[in-house]
Amino acid sequence: MTTTPSRPVTSWPGLHSVPTGFKAQVSARIARQLFRAAVRRLPVSVHDGSTVHGLGGPSMVLHRPDEFYARIGRDGLIGFGESYQTGAWEAADLGGFLTVLAAELPTLIPAPLQKLRAAYVRRPPRAHENNERNTQDNIAHHYDLSNDLFRLFLDDTLSYSSALYDTSVVDRGDHLVAAPPEGRDHESLAEAQVRKIERLLDQTGVGEGTRVLEIGTGWGELAIHAARRGATVHSVTLSREQLDLAEQRIAAAGLSDRVTVELSDYRAVEGTYDAVVSVEMIEAVGHEYWSTYFRTIDRLLAPRGRVGIQAITMPHDRMLATRRTWTWINKYIFPGGFLPSVQAIEQVTRADTSLRVVDRLSFGQHYAETLRRWDTAFQAARDQVRELGFDEIFERMWHFYLDYSRAGFASGYLDVQQLTLAREA
Repeated sequence: MTTTPSRPVTSWPGLHSVPTGFKAQVSARIARQLFRAAVRRLPVSVHDGSTVHGLGGPSMVLHRPDEFYARIGRDGLIGFGESYQTGAWEAADLGGFLTVLAAELPTLIPAPLQKLRAAYVRRPPRAHENNERNTQDNIAHHYDLSNDLFRLFLDDTLSYSSALYDTSVVDRGDHLVAAPPEGRDHESLAEAQVRKIERLLDQTGVGEGTRVLEIGTGWGELAIHAARRGATVHSVTLSREQLDLAEQRIAAAGLSDRVTVELSDYRAVEGTYDAVVSVEMIEAVGHEYWSTYFRTIDRLLAPRGRVGIQAITMPHDRMLATRRTWTWINKYIFPGGFLPSVQAIEQVTRADTSLRVVDRLSFGQHYAETLRRWDTAFQAARDQVRELGFDEIFERMWHFYLDYSRAGFASGYLDVQQLTLAREA
């Protein structure tokens, strides 16, 4: 089934007007000074007219410096991303350039000025809060764009989450860490995605007769693997596009009698389940609802059940500093999204549930590699992206999103974890 964009992608309010006026001039001047001071000490090369700033490294070229500084002066990191969307700047190795910035993100702005953050950054719009009224629209903004768009850069499993490559694992005492996936070019993305799924199912004891709840269906791959193990699966999603294609894929696998996919908010689910699994869905819950999310899982889990959650995480201090910030990712990619820290998950589960983290695997560098492969495939499919009705600004936005995300993991600023939870003995 071919789908078309579910919202106009040729209309980008605000992108076609550059900030003007006295206030914009002052903020642009301040932004210019701060940006140059920041990159001057970094291993990058920023070409600003006839001047080059930085210590040498991945290159950034400012095609329209006045626009660039005006946008970041008014909107900070949102303006940084928007100025890439409009073509005000370019980077041949976008991922490499952004990785350098991401590694220094907490210190790019001088500490005294960071104290003014609360007065400067924008707050998330109320319409983005993930209450039961808004959540489906927030999900649809991204996941209902077009199934055919996602097919262009995902592998055959249609898994839209970090893969897990075949590397060694180091025991750090309180958690496991998967070695980086260097030298795994011979391993297909599909193989690594299946490994991720199978590990999560192993951790939660999914097998013959297991009752499984999946929160966040995706396009059905995890449900298919669970059903092949002999489990019965109830999977819930808020994406109509994903639901339709997931049901088709489940039927094609001959597993419709074992898997039920429902358009439902996780808060509305009833029943009792031996295993609850959720892959990179907690990021869409919103920090205001983490307690609700885990209390719901606690309510639905059988006495001896286990929970498997794959979550993108960030350091606890950065999470606290940014939890009331409206970001470029929120505005253009994931409305209402916010990343937890491991500490926050442990605090919420201990305070509000009987669940405890009993196993944790960290594999952030595997996400950097996954995103690199997605971006390579997306760049190779530009003509097909246009044929689906998406414009140049969308292409640049999506390329920036994939490399911006990749930079977070490559730099270590972000991580991805598989967490196994069980009731405290």
